Amino acid sequence: MNLTFKAGDLTIHRIIEQETTFLPALEMLPDLTPDVLAENRAWMQASNALDGEDVLVLCFQSYVVKTPHHTILVDSCIGNDKPRPTRPKWNMKTDDTYMRGLAAAGFSVADIDYVMCTHLHVDHVGWNTRLANGRWVPTFPKARYVFGKTEFDYWMGVHAKTPVPVIEDSVLPIVEARRFEAVANDHQIGDHVRILPTPGHTPGHSAFVLGRGRDDAVFSGDLMHSPIQTRYPEMSVKFDVDPADAAKTRRSFLERYCDTETLCCTAHFPSPSVGKIRRWGDGFSCEAV
Repeated sequence: MNLTFKAGDLTIHRIIEQETTFLPALEMLPDLTPDVLAENRAWMQASNALDGEDVLVLCFQSYVVKTPHHTILVDSCIGNDKPRPTRPKWNMKTDDTYMRGLAAAGFSVADIDYVMCTHLHVDHVGWNTRLANGRWVPTFPKARYVFGKTEFDYWMGVHAKTPVPVIEDSVLPIVEARRFEAVANDHQIGDHVRILPTPGHTPGHSAFVLGRGRDDAVFSGDLMHSPIQTRYPEMSVKFDVDPADAAKTRRSFLERYCDTETLCCTAHFPSPSVGKIRRWGDGFSCEAV
């Protein structure tokens, strides 16, 4: 399994917390028909994107990117000790898989300069915080946590009306510790990190583009969850807040990076999770590197 990639002057490390079955394909992708699933079953199973019972296999992971100037963690995954009753594999988890993965890549929590969240869903902010003496504290003590302002404002509004547990345990403690920045879409970090708005999955979902003067790598977050969505970009998942907008954004993103040398680092595609976008009929494919 390839856990480290080079792109320009970047070194990219995958930190895997779980790679596991998630939901039946026909449930997670409402526009997927049994016939289209049958047409794609063989290659999806061969690439470990689908199990023998037609359940999607997803990877839940972070990326740590070493630029010449900073060490950046993209999306902080699931986390430990957090009540997630609707997801048994995540609920009150206590394993050391994530921290062992971080250490194996050569990093400690103190090495991270920035934590960047593509969006504020539960499996992308979990390790923002850890439990210490009964309190949620920032896991990465020196890091600035970067949230898109549109995304942050949206969830603050939702939470104000009806409390959202993940905001309570994984976002607000960062705010209270004054370790966060809610940034506009033109925000940059040094000469290597830029924001690409990719709304649809959530109102303020963002991809992150890294590279000096060019797009050496892009981190797509939940713009797409399964490789079948590259072949059929209009196929949205049931978790997309605006499925039509997500589909439009996904096709635009795939067109942008099709037949380029940009590494597309996906959040949830099965290992190796990283590839280059190529044309496939009216759709695309993410060819593993």
